[in-house]
Amino acid sequence: MANVLTTGALLSAPTKNPSFFARLLRAHAEFNQRRADRAVQEYIATHGLQKLSDDAERQISRLLVQSGGH
Repeated sequence: MANVLTTGALLSAPTKNPSFFARLLRAHAEFNQRRADRAVQEYIATHGLQKLSDDAERQISRLLVQSGGH
């Protein structure tokens, strides 16, 4: 079960008519991914990074964890 949750296989499994819950879950996952992508882009642009260092990756991880709590 953990594999399905971590890989997103449940969200990408083809079905004829996805349920309302499945569509809602997919939309929520896509929204969260777009929000995380924007946060990373903003961090990179703000700090003028040309190459990701270990420290930059740690800072981005912290930023994403903090933003996940709203």
